[in-house]
Amino acid sequence: MIHRLVFENLKHRPVRTLLSVVLISAQVTMILTLVGLTRGVLGNMQKRAKGTGADVVIRPPESNIASMSSTFSEKHVGLVRQVPHVSVATGVLVHPVSNFDTITGIDWDEFSKMSGGLEVLEGKRFEKPDDLVVGRVFAKQRKLSAGMPFVFGHKWNVAGIVEEGKLSATFADLRALQDIFVEPNKITMVYAKVDEAKNINPVIASLKEQLPGYQIYSMEEFLSLFTADAYPLILPFTRVVVAVAAIIGLLVVFLSMYMAVLERTREIGILKAMGASPRYVLGILFRETIVLALAGTVLGIGLAYGTRALMAVVAPNMPQDIVPDWYPWVTLIAVGGSMVGAIYPGLKAARQDAIEALAYD
Repeated sequence: MIHRLVFENLKHRPVRTLLSVVLISAQVTMILTLVGLTRGVLGNMQKRAKGTGADVVIRPPESNIASMSSTFSEKHVGLVRQVPHVSVATGVLVHPVSNFDTITGIDWDEFSKMSGGLEVLEGKRFEKPDDLVVGRVFAKQRKLSAGMPFVFGHKWNVAGIVEEGKLSATFADLRALQDIFVEPNKITMVYAKVDEAKNINPVIASLKEQLPGYQIYSMEEFLSLFTADAYPLILPFTRVVVAVAAIIGLLVVFLSMYMAVLERTREIGILKAMGASPRYVLGILFRETIVLALAGTVLGIGLAYGTRALMAVVAPNMPQDIVPDWYPWVTLIAVGGSMVGAIYPGLKAARQDAIEALAYD
């Protein structure tokens, strides 16, 4: 009986019920989109690093995974090549263009030998100092095609478009990039390929002896660094968004339930006159709150698929993952915040005097 009463109450005010569900779903979508974007972007970075085909990564001592601004001498590439069991070694220079965009300078032949080569979809590889090769997704986002001029920290000619998944979204000749941005003989990191997997650890041990203080990782270790913990602003920002989302849900339910109590004063009086206890009245409102929160959660999860599709169109270089492991968390946040928001309206309803409520006009 009580469950039927709950659903009838919600059906009786469809506009307010729908608005409450939509606003609760907004907090769920906000959280899932943020977490999905974080995982998608970090996963894309892992995929690109793995696409180099390297087994060992060498970075300068002061560098960190969240920044590519540190450089060191290109002579270290020769040192790495001399280590037993290293079959290929190549240095790259990552030059930042903006907060999120970089250009990567590579030696095309060395990089191709290590990674299997960049698959050219349109145009050709870079040949001149001002030639730039860009990834397919990057080209689609910027509406680029082979042969077009492109200002990207420098006036470039788009020589070709390549398939995504290997190291970067934009490539230039290493020597040209060093000259253009006045970084002669400087590189950001060295990638090395080892002849056999069993020799990776001995190679790393040898390199650590020769390059004390340098950051030297196996590719597996390097990929494990691409987490939200490695980027100082991501975790605090995520916590702020989750807190804001929970507050939104709390306020939405508070307003909805408070208005419901005011509108249903006579109904509550009739229930109390028929013998309904304060707990019974409180239970009705809390059940309505749970239904709204669960409906909002389901809708929010569905809308997260919509934001992923939207991101694929407006920002294809920022892929969004679907994160089902977060569904219990967003459900808990939505239900918990909604229940807190329903406490005061629920207590107000439970404490109403039956005679006053029946006399309410």
